[in-house]
Amino acid sequence: MRIPPLNTLSRRDFVRLVSTGAAVMATGISPRSRAEILSVNNGRPLGVVLLGLGRYSEGQLGPSLRETRLCRLEGVVSGHPEKLATWAKAYGLPEKNLYTYDNFDRIADNPDIDIVYVVTPPALHPKFAIQAAKAGKHVISEKPLATSVADCEAMIAACREAKVRFSVGYRLFFDPYHGELRRLAKEGDFRPLAKMTGDRGFVLGTREWRIDKKLAGGGPMMDLGIYLIQASCMAQNGAAPIAVTARELPKQRPEFFNEVEETMQFSFEFENHARFDGVSSFNHAADEFRAEGARGWIDFEQNAFAYRGIVCETSRGPLHYSLPAHQQAFQMDDFAECILTGRETPVPGEMGLRDIRILMAIYEAARIGAKVVV
Repeated sequence: MRIPPLNTLSRRDFVRLVSTGAAVMATGISPRSRAEILSVNNGRPLGVVLLGLGRYSEGQLGPSLRETRLCRLEGVVSGHPEKLATWAKAYGLPEKNLYTYDNFDRIADNPDIDIVYVVTPPALHPKFAIQAAKAGKHVISEKPLATSVADCEAMIAACREAKVRFSVGYRLFFDPYHGELRRLAKEGDFRPLAKMTGDRGFVLGTREWRIDKKLAGGGPMMDLGIYLIQASCMAQNGAAPIAVTARELPKQRPEFFNEVEETMQFSFEFENHARFDGVSSFNHAADEFRAEGARGWIDFEQNAFAYRGIVCETSRGPLHYSLPAHQQAFQMDDFAECILTGRETPVPGEMGLRDIRILMAIYEAARIGAKVVV
């Protein structure tokens, strides 16, 4: 079969290629049929419970679970009874699959639930991920994985001890634009991507957990800088930087950002001499990433890390993908397939640990005003 270039695929072509496996590298979608994969589980999709019913669960994960092929929403966990009732009505969830944080341990006895997706502020990820693992459930934790290296290591160890799978909510690994970035890095079309820049920010106007250091671990660096870390490592074929420098910029609203940074400038050095220069901020709007090699470049000009609407140009021309589902649907289906087939997840807990180590090095470099080896 003649395969058209991925950047010219129509929705019909995309769905057709998914069934034959030609789009696997870009999205992570398996070429195997749904029935074949689910046959090992008597045809039953894996049950997911969302732990934490904030904006991300409501706006992204819940709707995505209406589109998944290999898993489906079976339960929710919240400290708000009214939210539990709303979700039960919207998704047809039985009362026995509605949990509070106080009775969450009972999930161990629920055969409907296979996967717990932890969607709380980062400092709470370890508690619930470890609790889910001890209950014998597979775990997805949102990013950043935790607020310390020690907590990340504890989460990984708990999942390993319980013999359950563990993944991080890195949805962009299942977006074809970022899949093309990884392909360029792996195959060297433009030679090594040696010069990288990025900026990720928005104006935070209301006080919330994102600027509560105890819950978030930091400010925009933890919440938004994680995307820039991910993209720069993708552009280096998965390699992590060997050293970082960083500088916290003077605060424009010091009374508001009284616990965390407002804007951070930072740079990475990689072993192959590639360099990344980035900014993360809660005081300006930006969403861009660019990587250049000796023979070409890729430029995420707008919405580089957004849920949709990515505008991406390359030195060969613009990229255009028409996708049949949310990034998160691909992400959760891929994890379900890993569980059902024994394949390793491309976004394991160890990747989340890697990124927390980088984040901690950035904060240390900003604190001491000098380069820090990762």
